[in-house]
Amino acid sequence: MTLYLDMNATTPVLPEVADLVLKMFTEQYGNAGSRTHEFGLNAKRAVEKARKQVADVAGADKSEVIFTSGATESNNIAILGLKEYGNEVSKRHIITTRIEHKAVLEPIEQLVKQGFEVSYIEVDESGLVDPASLKSLLREDTLLVSIMHVNNETGCIQPLVELCEILAEHEAYFHVDAAQSFGKFSTDLDNSRIDMISASGHKVYAPNGIGALIIRKRGFMRPPLKPILFGGGQEKSLRPGTLAAPLIAGFGLACEIALKNSDIWQAHATKLKNALIEDLDKIGAQYNGANTSPYVLNFSIPGVNSEAAMVMLKGLVAVSNGSACTSSSYTPSHVLTAMKLDSKRIEGALRASWSHQTDFIPSKQIVEKLSQLL
Repeated sequence: MTLYLDMNATTPVLPEVADLVLKMFTEQYGNAGSRTHEFGLNAKRAVEKARKQVADVAGADKSEVIFTSGATESNNIAILGLKEYGNEVSKRHIITTRIEHKAVLEPIEQLVKQGFEVSYIEVDESGLVDPASLKSLLREDTLLVSIMHVNNETGCIQPLVELCEILAEHEAYFHVDAAQSFGKFSTDLDNSRIDMISASGHKVYAPNGIGALIIRKRGFMRPPLKPILFGGGQEKSLRPGTLAAPLIAGFGLACEIALKNSDIWQAHATKLKNALIEDLDKIGAQYNGANTSPYVLNFSIPGVNSEAAMVMLKGLVAVSNGSACTSSSYTPSHVLTAMKLDSKRIEGALRASWSHQTDFIPSKQIVEKLSQLL
């Protein structure tokens, strides 16, 4: 049986989460917006419980949680939702990086087409943002800074604490795409200088199709976001539509479980990663990115093409050669390209990612298979 090592793309739903979601779908299926009967009230209670469970991951208040369909929608609301305010106050400058997920880069590109200006923080082979670079790019008209927490391709953990310190005296709104870190590395996300946090349920052992945007208040004021969808007035009129109560309840429970077990899970993931590296070292593996998450390893084997490697590994492990969102396009990874790696190293890059549920990685067999391509 093939071992799934593509957890950065999506994760299996925890059994207790699946049980809760099924119960909500089949027994407690009320609309959380229906206040006239117990079915609706029970759904509303489940949503509000989940709102607190999600908020607790980032040390936020439950009133600051807006439920969405996932981090892509959350990113779009956080970025495009500031357009009207930016135009009103003549602040149209945005700072981001070239290693962001396309769900951040593409909405920003839409704003550029409408007269906004973007500055990119460059990264080197480490894949890490230098806080000094952020400081040098800040301007009086900077409206938004959007920097991810953990990169989805390399697992590089960005220095959020230092970035928050740089922004301490600046009014720019700080948005963090935390799809790969939410529930796994929560300590950095509780920084009150982070104004907006995007999260996805399917990256933290909850179902697909549910996520959240945490919108922190500064004093008593939340970021001046405007909706990008209209109709219904749900979620403070910022994200309309009937709330998916079963998915929300499952997301909330998954967040509670992840927060409670994050240290144990990290320790297990680290052991798996160290064992994999020890065997890959024997065939001269190059590791792409520094200060990386214990849940992922992006590596290249000199002389081995990633497509050939994935064919060779078929039936043993399921790995990827980039983001699931761009894997259908055979273009080089924009993340590894931004890190200025050479073309052969990029063409050979493989991403293996696992979870606390991964008991063992057959690293010796992986090395044996890849050795046949050398």
